[in-house]
Amino acid sequence: MKIGDVLIVERLFSSSLVTLVTQALPRRLQVCHFKKGTKVCEYDYTNTIVAVRLNRARLVVCLEESLYIHNIRDMKLIHTIRDTPANPRGVCALSVNSDLSYLAYPGSATIGELQVFDALNLQAKTMLPAHDSPVAAVAFSVAGTQVATASEKGTVIRVFNIKDGSKAYELRRGLKRCAQISSMCFSPDAQFLALSSNTETIHVFRLTETVAQPAPPKTDDGGGWMGYLSKAVTASASYLPSQVTEVLNQGRAFATVHLPVPGLRGVCGLVTIKKQLRLLVAAADGYLYVYNVDTNEGGDCNLIKQHRLDGRLDSDLGEPTGPDARHSPSPAEPPPGAYPGTGLTNSYAGVLRGRASDDSMTGTPDAESEKRTEMRTATETPPTDGPYQLHDEDEFPPMA
Repeated sequence: MKIGDVLIVERLFSSSLVTLVTQALPRRLQVCHFKKGTKVCEYDYTNTIVAVRLNRARLVVCLEESLYIHNIRDMKLIHTIRDTPANPRGVCALSVNSDLSYLAYPGSATIGELQVFDALNLQAKTMLPAHDSPVAAVAFSVAGTQVATASEKGTVIRVFNIKDGSKAYELRRGLKRCAQISSMCFSPDAQFLALSSNTETIHVFRLTETVAQPAPPKTDDGGGWMGYLSKAVTASASYLPSQVTEVLNQGRAFATVHLPVPGLRGVCGLVTIKKQLRLLVAAADGYLYVYNVDTNEGGDCNLIKQHRLDGRLDSDLGEPTGPDARHSPSPAEPPPGAYPGTGLTNSYAGVLRGRASDDSMTGTPDAESEKRTEMRTATETPPTDGPYQLHDEDEFPPMA
């Protein structure tokens, strides 16, 4: 199955379901079974797709000024959020906990409001006044009970409780150097939060019950002028302006990773492998980096493994070959006529009108039944293991 250059790809956990948006067809969502190399269904929209999010209950397609919510088991369109603030970067998140299925997206293009929508019951949940400047990144905890936000400045990260909208943590990435946050993620137990940006440093924060002040520098005799200065700052915190006190009380990075190439952007993830916390970074240089996170001491994380993601050897200078080689982009297809008043083309307009979804998956009745079965199987009983066993030494070549 030729797909061309891919702009967006999202996988349903470790199942075989993958959603694709290609450069040749930026308004078309393709749902594919990548192990079989088959296309399950496809949908066209009147505008470019800027993001796709999915869990075992919902699939959300984000356009610049609207959001489409599908029931993932049969791909029926069940709700549309129209006239959202301009969101060209597709900033949004869907909780992986399908029992909650919270959807978060910017509520304003000028200030840092975050809208949280209940995509399961199809109703607004809450609005969070997260930042002064527009929201640039958002991530849910695995349980879906907390959400982390960062603004366009990228200096302060805040974590909120979804239930009552209260602020749980306030974290500081830096003081003056602004950054564009490209990825944020919680650890499975929600005790750590990692974020990557367009800088060379990835920050890992430890989320505790209370955000303590930074510990004073240690000296041999436990005193010295540095110790005195730290004590003086702490004692005088109540007399300082509120802005200064706020900065002092913000949590600092517990652990850090310095990527091998300055300014190398990547997507990060926190996973537990054999009871050890690992930070995974899929970077723009084509490598997956695996770092160890010392949950007791923190500090600089050690690189323990790396894996080439695109199938090329470091010595390759030309185009990749073999089964992983990229196909040439397919010619652009003229978009069919749009169904009036909707974001879908007329081929799939029946979904909006509440009819049976016979036209939501193309092909013969037998083929449609098989594809629906594939969707249900993927959402109900996804495989427990991914293509790479991160605890298996044989899955990774030696580090360069």
